[in-house]
Amino acid sequence: MRFPACLAVAAAFMVGTAPAAEPYYPPRHEWARCAPCAFDPAQLAQAVRTLQQAENPAPRDQAIAWAQSFGSREPYFGGLLGPTAVRGPLSGLVILNGKVEAAFGEPDRIDMSHSVTKSFVSAVVGLAVQQGRIASVDEPVVRSMPRDVQDEHFGSSKNQAISWRHLLQQSSDWQGTLWGRPDWADRPTGATPEDWPRVARHEAGSTHEYNDVRINLLALAALQVLRRPLPEVLREQIMEPIGASNAWRWHGYTTSWVELDGQKLQSVSGGGHWGGGMFISAWDMARFGYLYLRGGQWQGQQLIDPAWIAASGTPSPANPGYGFANWYLNRGGAKRPLPSASERTVIHRGNGQNLIVVDPEQDLLLVLRWVKDDAAVDAFIAALKAARR
Repeated sequence: MRFPACLAVAAAFMVGTAPAAEPYYPPRHEWARCAPCAFDPAQLAQAVRTLQQAENPAPRDQAIAWAQSFGSREPYFGGLLGPTAVRGPLSGLVILNGKVEAAFGEPDRIDMSHSVTKSFVSAVVGLAVQQGRIASVDEPVVRSMPRDVQDEHFGSSKNQAISWRHLLQQSSDWQGTLWGRPDWADRPTGATPEDWPRVARHEAGSTHEYNDVRINLLALAALQVLRRPLPEVLREQIMEPIGASNAWRWHGYTTSWVELDGQKLQSVSGGGHWGGGMFISAWDMARFGYLYLRGGQWQGQQLIDPAWIAASGTPSPANPGYGFANWYLNRGGAKRPLPSASERTVIHRGNGQNLIVVDPEQDLLLVLRWVKDDAAVDAFIAALKAARR
Protein backbone atom coordinates (compact mmCIF):
# COMPACT_ATOMS: atom_id res chain seq x y z
CA MET A 1 0.00 0.00 0.00
CA ARG A 2 1.42 3.38 -0.99
CA PHE A 3 0.59 6.67 0.70
CA PRO A 4 2.33 10.04 0.52
CA ALA A 5 5.28 10.21 2.94
CA CYS A 6 3.55 12.84 5.06
CA LEU A 7 0.96 10.30 6.12
CA ALA A 8 3.60 8.16 7.79
CA VAL A 9 3.82 10.84 10.47
CA ALA A 10 0.10 10.49 11.06
CA ALA A 11 0.42 6.76 11.72
CA ALA A 12 0.34 7.46 15.45
CA PHE A 13 -3.27 8.64 15.07
CA MET A 14 -4.59 5.52 16.77
CA VAL A 15 -1.83 2.98 16.67
CA GLY A 16 -0.40 2.21 20.09
CA THR A 17 -3.31 3.76 21.96
CA ALA A 18 -4.33 0.52 23.66
CA PRO A 19 -3.53 0.12 27.37
CA ALA A 20 -0.12 -1.26 28.31
CA ALA A 21 -1.71 -4.53 29.47
CA GLU A 22 -2.94 -6.99 26.86
CA PRO A 23 -6.23 -5.47 25.65
CA TYR A 24 -9.50 -7.29 26.09
CA TYR A 25 -11.32 -8.48 22.98
CA PRO A 26 -14.95 -9.52 23.40
CA PRO A 27 -15.81 -13.05 22.26
CA ARG A 28 -18.70 -13.53 19.87
CA HIS A 29 -22.11 -13.14 21.53
CA GLU A 30 -20.78 -11.46 24.68
CA TRP A 31 -18.98 -8.40 26.01
CA ALA A 32 -17.56 -8.27 29.54
CA ARG A 33 -18.97 -5.74 31.97
CA CYS A 34 -16.73 -3.54 34.07
CA ALA A 35 -15.46 -4.97 37.33
CA PRO A 36 -14.56 -2.76 39.05
CA CYS A 37 -16.38 0.02 37.24
CA ALA A 38 -14.84 3.41 36.54
CA PHE A 39 -17.95 5.54 36.97
CA ASP A 40 -19.98 6.38 40.03
CA PRO A 41 -23.16 4.33 39.45
CA ALA A 42 -25.60 7.01 40.58
CA GLN A 43 -23.96 9.72 38.46
CA LEU A 44 -23.74 7.41 35.46
CA ALA A 45 -27.42 6.49 35.77
CA GLN A 46 -28.34 10.18 35.94
CA ALA A 47 -26.23 10.96 32.86
CA VAL A 48 -28.05 8.22 30.94
CA ARG A 49 -31.48 9.46 32.08
CA THR A 50 -30.63 12.99 31.00
CA LEU A 51 -29.42 11.80 27.61
CA GLN A 52 -32.56 9.76 27.08
CA GLN A 53 -34.57 12.96 27.35
CA ALA A 54 -32.74 14.19 24.23
CA GLU A 55 -34.15 11.62 21.81
CA ASN A 56 -34.51 12.80 18.23
CA PRO A 57 -38.10 14.12 17.92
CA ALA A 58 -38.47 13.05 14.27
CA PRO A 59 -40.87 10.18 13.50
CA ARG A 60 -39.48 6.75 14.28
CA ASP A 61 -40.72 5.41 10.96
CA GLN A 62 -37.73 6.25 8.77
CA ALA A 63 -39.85 6.42 5.60
CA ILE A 64 -41.95 9.16 7.21
CA ALA A 65 -38.85 10.88 8.59
CA TRP A 66 -37.39 10.85 5.05
CA ALA A 67 -40.59 12.29 3.56
CA GLN A 68 -40.55 15.12 6.09
CA SER A 69 -36.87 15.94 5.58
CA PHE A 70 -35.04 14.99 2.38
CA GLY A 71 -38.25 14.13 0.53
CA SER A 72 -39.72 17.55 1.19
CA ARG A 73 -36.80 19.59 -0.17
CA GLU A 74 -35.30 17.47 -2.94
CA PRO A 75 -36.55 16.41 -6.38
CA TYR A 76 -38.73 13.35 -5.90
CA PHE A 77 -37.57 11.16 -8.81
CA GLY A 78 -39.83 8.33 -7.68
CA GLY A 79 -39.02 8.52 -3.97
CA LEU A 80 -37.21 5.88 -1.96
CA LEU A 81 -35.01 3.35 -3.75
CA GLY A 82 -34.12 1.01 -0.88
CA PRO A 83 -35.66 -0.43 2.29
CA THR A 84 -36.32 1.57 5.44
CA ALA A 85 -37.42 0.56 8.94
CA VAL A 86 -39.16 1.80 12.06
CA ARG A 87 -36.40 2.61 14.53
CA GLY A 88 -36.18 1.95 18.23
CA PRO A 89 -35.71 4.38 21.14
CA LEU A 90 -32.59 6.33 22.00
CA SER A 91 -30.02 3.65 22.78
CA GLY A 92 -26.37 3.48 23.58
CA LEU A 93 -23.26 1.80 24.92
CA VAL A 94 -20.44 3.19 27.04
CA ILE A 95 -17.24 1.13 26.79
CA LEU A 96 -14.15 2.20 28.72
CA ASN A 97 -10.84 0.32 28.67
CA GLY A 98 -12.59 -2.39 26.70
CA LYS A 99 -15.34 -3.15 29.23
CA VAL A 100 -19.02 -2.20 29.14
CA GLU A 101 -19.83 0.48 31.69
CA ALA A 102 -23.40 1.10 30.52
CA ALA A 103 -25.89 -0.27 28.00
CA PHE A 104 -29.28 1.41 27.65
CA GLY A 105 -32.29 1.51 25.38
CA GLU A 106 -32.34 -1.34 22.87
CA PRO A 107 -28.72 -1.95 21.83
CA ASP A 108 -29.67 -5.37 20.39
CA ARG A 109 -32.13 -3.85 17.94
CA ILE A 110 -31.26 -3.91 14.25
CA ASP A 111 -31.77 -0.35 13.01
CA MET A 112 -30.74 1.74 10.05
CA SER A 113 -27.39 3.40 10.69
CA HIS A 114 -27.73 5.90 7.84
CA SER A 115 -24.37 7.51 6.98
CA VAL A 116 -22.36 5.50 9.48
CA THR A 117 -22.54 3.15 6.48
CA LYS A 118 -19.98 5.40 4.78
CA SER A 119 -17.37 4.33 7.33
CA PHE A 120 -17.97 0.73 6.26
CA VAL A 121 -17.49 1.79 2.62
CA SER A 122 -14.18 3.42 3.58
CA ALA A 123 -13.09 0.29 5.43
CA VAL A 124 -13.76 -1.91 2.40
CA VAL A 125 -11.89 0.50 0.11
CA GLY A 126 -9.03 0.26 2.60
CA LEU A 127 -9.04 -3.51 2.23
CA ALA A 128 -8.77 -3.09 -1.55
CA VAL A 129 -5.76 -0.82 -1.04
CA GLN A 130 -4.14 -3.27 1.41
CA GLN A 131 -4.53 -6.06 -1.13
CA GLY A 132 -2.97 -4.02 -3.91
CA ARG A 133 -6.17 -3.88 -5.92
CA ILE A 134 -5.91 -0.10 -5.81
CA ALA A 135 -2.37 1.10 -6.48
CA SER A 136 -2.74 4.40 -4.63
CA VAL A 137 -5.55 6.52 -3.23
CA ASP A 138 -4.19 9.33 -5.39
CA GLU A 139 -4.59 7.35 -8.60
CA PRO A 140 -7.52 8.38 -10.83
CA VAL A 141 -10.43 6.02 -10.25
CA VAL A 142 -11.01 5.68 -13.99
CA ARG A 143 -7.79 3.66 -14.37
CA SER A 144 -9.27 0.80 -12.35
CA MET A 145 -12.67 0.75 -14.06
CA PRO A 146 -13.86 -1.48 -16.92
CA ARG A 147 -14.71 0.18 -20.21
CA ASP A 148 -18.46 0.39 -19.66
CA VAL A 149 -18.05 2.11 -16.27
CA GLN A 150 -15.40 4.41 -17.70
CA ASP A 151 -17.71 5.48 -20.50
CA GLU A 152 -20.81 5.91 -18.36
CA HIS A 153 -19.39 7.53 -15.24
CA PHE A 154 -15.88 8.80 -16.00
CA GLY A 155 -16.12 9.84 -19.64
CA SER A 156 -15.60 13.57 -19.18
CA SER A 157 -12.17 15.09 -18.63
CA LYS A 158 -13.47 16.51 -15.34
CA ASN A 159 -14.48 13.08 -14.02
CA GLN A 160 -11.33 11.40 -15.32
CA ALA A 161 -9.25 13.52 -12.92
CA ILE A 162 -11.09 12.25 -9.82
CA SER A 163 -8.97 10.11 -7.50
CA TRP A 164 -10.00 7.63 -4.85
CA ARG A 165 -8.94 10.20 -2.26
CA HIS A 166 -11.32 12.76 -3.73
CA LEU A 167 -14.25 10.36 -3.44
CA LEU A 168 -13.25 9.32 0.08
CA GLN A 169 -12.90 12.92 1.25
CA GLN A 170 -16.09 14.01 -0.54
CA SER A 171 -14.21 16.61 -2.56
CA SER A 172 -14.58 15.05 -6.03
CA ASP A 173 -17.39 17.25 -7.42
CA TRP A 174 -18.15 14.29 -9.69
CA GLN A 175 -20.80 15.18 -12.24
CA GLY A 176 -23.29 12.62 -13.47
CA THR A 177 -26.26 10.40 -12.65
CA LEU A 178 -26.16 7.13 -10.74
CA TRP A 179 -29.03 4.76 -9.94
CA GLY A 180 -31.52 7.34 -11.20
CA ARG A 181 -30.22 10.23 -9.09
CA PRO A 182 -28.16 13.09 -10.57
CA ASP A 183 -25.39 14.40 -8.32
CA TRP A 184 -27.16 17.73 -7.80
CA ALA A 185 -30.32 16.04 -6.44
CA ASP A 186 -28.70 15.52 -3.03
CA ARG A 187 -29.36 18.64 -0.93
CA PRO A 188 -29.80 20.81 -4.06
CA THR A 189 -28.80 24.45 -4.01
CA GLY A 190 -30.46 27.29 -5.85
CA ALA A 191 -33.39 29.65 -5.45
CA THR A 192 -35.78 27.51 -7.51
CA PRO A 193 -35.91 23.90 -8.78
CA GLU A 194 -34.96 25.24 -12.18
CA ASP A 195 -31.66 26.39 -10.70
CA TRP A 196 -30.77 23.03 -9.16
CA PRO A 197 -29.13 21.42 -12.21
CA ARG A 198 -27.12 24.59 -12.90
CA VAL A 199 -24.85 24.34 -9.86
CA ALA A 200 -21.33 25.74 -9.97
CA ARG A 201 -18.65 23.16 -10.73
CA HIS A 202 -15.22 22.91 -9.12
CA GLU A 203 -11.88 21.24 -9.67
CA ALA A 204 -11.59 17.88 -7.92
CA GLY A 205 -10.10 18.26 -4.44
CA SER A 206 -10.86 21.97 -4.11
CA THR A 207 -14.30 21.90 -2.46
CA HIS A 208 -15.96 19.65 0.10
CA GLU A 209 -19.56 18.70 -0.58
CA TYR A 210 -21.39 16.04 1.39
CA ASN A 211 -23.07 14.02 -1.34
CA ASP A 212 -24.65 10.57 -1.21
CA VAL A 213 -24.72 10.07 -4.98
CA ARG A 214 -20.93 10.35 -5.08
CA ILE A 215 -20.47 8.02 -2.11
CA ASN A 216 -22.64 5.50 -3.95
CA LEU A 217 -20.24 5.93 -6.87
CA LEU A 218 -17.36 5.08 -4.52
CA ALA A 219 -19.20 1.91 -3.49
CA LEU A 220 -19.73 0.99 -7.14
CA ALA A 221 -16.06 1.60 -7.92
CA ALA A 222 -15.02 -0.60 -4.99
CA LEU A 223 -17.32 -3.35 -6.26
CA GLN A 224 -15.66 -3.19 -9.68
CA VAL A 225 -12.20 -3.43 -8.13
CA LEU A 226 -12.96 -6.21 -5.64
CA ARG A 227 -15.27 -8.04 -8.07
CA ARG A 228 -17.32 -9.29 -5.12
CA PRO A 229 -20.28 -7.78 -3.22
CA LEU A 230 -19.02 -5.34 -0.59
CA PRO A 231 -21.11 -6.95 2.21
CA GLU A 232 -19.43 -10.27 1.47
CA VAL A 233 -15.95 -8.74 1.63
CA LEU A 234 -16.82 -6.86 4.83
CA ARG A 235 -18.25 -9.98 6.45
CA GLU A 236 -15.29 -12.22 5.66
CA GLN A 237 -12.46 -9.80 6.34
CA ILE A 238 -13.78 -7.62 9.17
CA MET A 239 -17.12 -8.58 10.71
CA GLU A 240 -16.40 -12.29 11.14
CA PRO A 241 -12.94 -11.80 12.68
CA ILE A 242 -14.28 -9.25 15.18
CA GLY A 243 -17.11 -11.55 16.23
CA ALA A 244 -20.02 -9.52 14.90
CA SER A 245 -23.47 -11.07 14.84
CA ASN A 246 -25.13 -12.60 11.81
CA ALA A 247 -27.99 -10.10 11.95
CA TRP A 248 -26.53 -7.03 10.23
CA ARG A 249 -27.49 -6.39 6.60
CA TRP A 250 -26.12 -3.96 4.00
CA HIS A 251 -28.70 -2.98 1.39
CA GLY A 252 -28.54 -1.26 -1.97
CA TYR A 253 -31.31 0.02 -4.21
CA THR A 254 -33.82 -1.62 -6.50
CA THR A 255 -31.98 0.21 -9.30
CA SER A 256 -28.39 -0.60 -8.26
CA TRP A 257 -27.90 -4.02 -9.85
CA VAL A 258 -24.98 -4.58 -12.19
CA GLU A 259 -23.69 -7.51 -14.20
CA LEU A 260 -20.14 -8.50 -13.32
CA ASP A 261 -18.40 -11.65 -14.53
CA GLY A 262 -21.74 -13.01 -15.73
CA GLN A 263 -23.46 -12.52 -12.36
CA LYS A 264 -26.06 -10.03 -11.20
CA LEU A 265 -24.67 -8.19 -8.16
CA GLN A 266 -26.14 -5.38 -6.13
CA SER A 267 -24.02 -2.31 -5.55
CA VAL A 268 -24.79 -1.21 -1.99
CA SER A 269 -25.48 2.33 -0.88
CA GLY A 270 -23.37 4.46 1.43
CA GLY A 271 -26.29 5.49 3.63
CA GLY A 272 -30.04 5.63 4.01
CA HIS A 273 -30.69 8.86 2.13
CA TRP A 274 -33.03 7.09 -0.32
CA GLY A 275 -33.32 3.96 1.81
CA GLY A 276 -30.85 1.11 2.11
CA GLY A 277 -27.46 1.24 3.76
CA MET A 278 -26.30 -0.65 6.84
CA PHE A 279 -28.95 -2.12 9.16
CA ILE A 280 -27.09 -3.07 12.33
CA SER A 281 -27.22 -3.27 16.13
CA ALA A 282 -25.40 -0.99 18.53
CA TRP A 283 -23.33 -3.98 19.68
CA ASP A 284 -22.02 -4.64 16.18
CA MET A 285 -21.36 -0.93 15.67
CA ALA A 286 -19.34 -1.07 18.90
CA ARG A 287 -17.21 -3.94 17.60
CA PHE A 288 -16.47 -1.97 14.45
CA GLY A 289 -15.51 1.11 16.48
CA TYR A 290 -13.47 -0.98 18.91
CA LEU A 291 -11.42 -2.34 16.00
CA TYR A 292 -10.32 1.22 15.24
CA LEU A 293 -9.75 1.98 18.93
CA ARG A 294 -7.31 -0.93 18.93
CA GLY A 295 -5.42 0.34 15.90
CA GLY A 296 -7.01 -2.12 13.45
CA GLN A 297 -5.94 -5.17 15.49
CA TRP A 298 -8.15 -7.93 16.80
CA GLN A 299 -6.63 -10.69 18.91
CA GLY A 300 -3.27 -10.55 17.19
CA GLN A 301 -4.64 -10.09 13.68
CA GLN A 302 -3.95 -6.79 11.88
CA LEU A 303 -7.25 -6.52 10.03
CA ILE A 304 -6.90 -2.89 8.96
CA ASP A 305 -3.52 -1.44 8.07
CA PRO A 306 -2.40 1.29 10.51
CA ALA A 307 -1.43 3.42 7.51
CA TRP A 308 -5.03 3.27 6.31
CA ILE A 309 -6.30 4.32 9.73
CA ALA A 310 -3.85 7.22 9.71
CA ALA A 311 -4.98 8.26 6.24
CA SER A 312 -8.64 8.00 7.23
CA GLY A 313 -8.05 10.35 10.16
CA THR A 314 -6.00 12.90 8.24
CA PRO A 315 -7.85 16.21 7.71
CA SER A 316 -9.00 16.87 4.18
CA PRO A 317 -7.56 20.03 2.56
CA ALA A 318 -11.09 20.96 1.53
CA ASN A 319 -12.54 20.36 5.01
CA PRO A 320 -10.17 20.14 8.01
CA GLY A 321 -12.94 18.59 10.10
CA TYR A 322 -13.33 15.61 7.79
CA GLY A 323 -11.06 12.71 6.89
CA PHE A 324 -12.24 9.79 4.79
CA ALA A 325 -15.96 9.07 4.73
CA ASN A 326 -17.42 9.14 7.32
CA TRP A 327 -14.68 10.21 9.70
CA TYR A 328 -15.53 13.47 11.45
CA LEU A 329 -12.50 14.82 13.28
CA ASN A 330 -12.87 16.52 16.64
CA ARG A 331 -10.42 19.27 15.76
CA GLY A 332 -10.61 23.03 16.16
CA GLY A 333 -10.03 23.74 19.84
CA ALA A 334 -13.10 25.09 21.63
CA LYS A 335 -15.03 25.04 18.33
CA ARG A 336 -14.67 21.32 17.81
CA PRO A 337 -17.92 19.31 17.47
CA LEU A 338 -17.57 17.67 20.90
CA PRO A 339 -15.57 20.04 23.15
CA SER A 340 -15.77 17.63 26.10
CA ALA A 341 -13.99 14.90 24.12
CA SER A 342 -10.31 14.98 23.24
CA GLU A 343 -9.07 16.40 19.93
CA ARG A 344 -7.98 12.92 18.90
CA THR A 345 -11.60 11.77 18.93
CA VAL A 346 -13.17 10.53 15.72
CA ILE A 347 -16.94 10.54 15.20
CA HIS A 348 -18.51 8.15 12.71
CA ARG A 349 -21.75 9.99 12.10
CA GLY A 350 -25.08 9.10 10.52
CA ASN A 351 -28.43 10.85 10.24
CA GLY A 352 -30.69 10.47 13.18
CA GLN A 353 -28.15 10.87 14.93
CA ASN A 354 -26.32 7.55 14.83
CA LEU A 355 -22.81 7.88 16.24
CA ILE A 356 -19.73 5.80 16.95
CA VAL A 357 -17.45 7.99 19.07
CA VAL A 358 -13.85 6.76 19.35
CA ASP A 359 -11.63 8.61 21.84
CA PRO A 360 -8.22 6.89 21.96
CA GLU A 361 -6.88 9.39 24.50
CA GLN A 362 -9.44 8.22 27.06
CA ASP A 363 -9.65 4.65 25.70
CA LEU A 364 -13.36 5.40 25.43
CA LEU A 365 -15.89 4.10 22.92
CA LEU A 366 -19.47 5.32 22.71
CA VAL A 367 -22.27 4.13 20.46
CA LEU A 368 -25.23 6.47 20.55
CA ARG A 369 -28.37 6.14 18.47
CA TRP A 370 -31.22 8.60 17.84
CA VAL A 371 -29.83 11.54 19.82
CA LYS A 372 -31.19 14.88 18.66
CA ASP A 373 -27.95 16.89 18.45
CA ASP A 374 -24.27 17.27 19.30
CA ALA A 375 -25.07 19.45 22.31
CA ALA A 376 -26.78 16.50 24.01
CA VAL A 377 -23.90 14.18 23.07
CA ASP A 378 -21.31 16.60 24.43
CA ALA A 379 -23.27 17.09 27.64
CA PHE A 380 -23.32 13.31 28.07
CA ILE A 381 -19.54 13.11 27.57
CA ALA A 382 -19.06 15.92 30.10
CA ALA A 383 -21.29 14.06 32.56
CA LEU A 384 -19.24 10.90 32.05
CA LYS A 385 -16.05 12.79 32.83
CA ALA A 386 -17.62 14.16 36.01
CA ALA A 387 -18.76 10.66 37.02
CA ARG A 388 -15.26 9.12 36.83
CA ARG A 389 -14.13 7.80 40.20
